[in-house]
Amino acid sequence: MTKPAPSDSLAATTTDAMHEELRRLRTMATLGELTSTATHEFNNVLMTIINYAQLGMRNQDDAARDRAFAKIHDAAKRASAITGTILAQARNRGDSMAPVALSGLIESAMVLLGRELQKYRIAVEMELGENAPDVWGSGNELQRVLINLIVNARQAMPDGGTLLIKTAMVDEGRFVELMVRDSGQGIAAEQLPRIFEPYFSTKAGPDETGKGGTGLGLAASKEIIDRHQGKIRVESTPGRGTAFLIRLPAAGVDQQSAA
Repeated sequence: MTKPAPSDSLAATTTDAMHEELRRLRTMATLGELTSTATHEFNNVLMTIINYAQLGMRNQDDAARDRAFAKIHDAAKRASAITGTILAQARNRGDSMAPVALSGLIESAMVLLGRELQKYRIAVEMELGENAPDVWGSGNELQRVLINLIVNARQAMPDGGTLLIKTAMVDEGRFVELMVRDSGQGIAAEQLPRIFEPYFSTKAGPDETGKGGTGLGLAASKEIIDRHQGKIRVESTPGRGTAFLIRLPAAGVDQQSAA
């Protein structure tokens, strides 16, 4: 058997190292945006608590104080939900696979991004299939994909719009399909074939929130979905919006068969 030339082995090792470094950069970019979002949301909650605490301290009226305490209580519950979401990400940093409920991931994403979507006047519609089974995957990684798609949708609707998140059981229950669709600017036809390429972006750079524009988010999302033996595709019409559709193997389905 012919042994590979030393130069071939070195080239293969170098290529593998470059792919691993690119994967690390994609992960760090996604985590950076997630951390930025969580920090921003938590700061908003703290400001709410501080403002209503000051109002309650100044106001001698019992009814007004009760309203202030109620607002503080609601804000504290939201803060707890935010920290719970981030702690779950921190505890599950590995790539281990297990049954994952997409509805739970969507709920966690809304905890982090719900207020931001409201700020940009984006109405959220959900059609979550009641009978859709869990998917087989890493909840940590799949949530990063979901958050990335929601942030992209928000950025595509700078003047407001509608975001639809839909799940459905397909292919006789062997797969679950997740759709994230916006009513935004859409993507030009000539850009669609490159949308998942590393470092390719339709944006000029990060927006005022510090998100997007690196060209790594969608590339990382595709890599994650490929690792899950799933498929991700995009449909878009300029001026009418964009839909990302992800198909993942249902938990319990033989993975070799799904592939």
